Amino acid sequence: MNADEERQFREFVAARSRSLLHTAYLLTGDWEQGRDLLQTALASTARRWSKLRDREQPEIYVRRALYHAQVDRFRLLSWGRETVTDSVPDQPSEQGANWADAVVQRQDIMTALRRLPKRQRAVIVLRYFEDRPDSEIAAILGVAPGTVRSQTHKALVTLRTILAEARPSASSHASGRGVTA
Repeated sequence: MNADEERQFREFVAARSRSLLHTAYLLTGDWEQGRDLLQTALASTARRWSKLRDREQPEIYVRRALYHAQVDRFRLLSWGRETVTDSVPDQPSEQGANWADAVVQRQDIMTALRRLPKRQRAVIVLRYFEDRPDSEIAAILGVAPGTVRSQTHKALVTLRTILAEARPSASSHASGRGVTA
């Protein structure tokens, strides 16, 4: 990579990394794993930067790399053996009580997303969290637009079922109040 290409790549990363990290988080369900996934995808993109045909749309290439890197991670036998934990604070924040219902609902949604197959999860993330059209999702994932629509339908049916099952348990976590979806 020459100096001009390196500058272009650095500018791209500076401009788009926040959005790409959000996508990586939604694909993995964890911020640290999302950062690792994004780093892997950007490293792959940096190696091929000078060969990218369309310099105006490198984001599609990176998003495709994110999706494929996530699928590759799940294929590794050792990937599922790692357990990620956070430290629990000694006392809850004052705002925590006010946001309890929202937190429970967010946790239910993330749990439901994690239970989706990888392609369905990618389609949901790209469509509803990133507001991408079917044609762009199809280009990113390397599938037909009809596949995007069918995977979206299947994912939404699954999410509705999972979230409906989660409602009774969510109400017991939120001081007797139900969570609406």
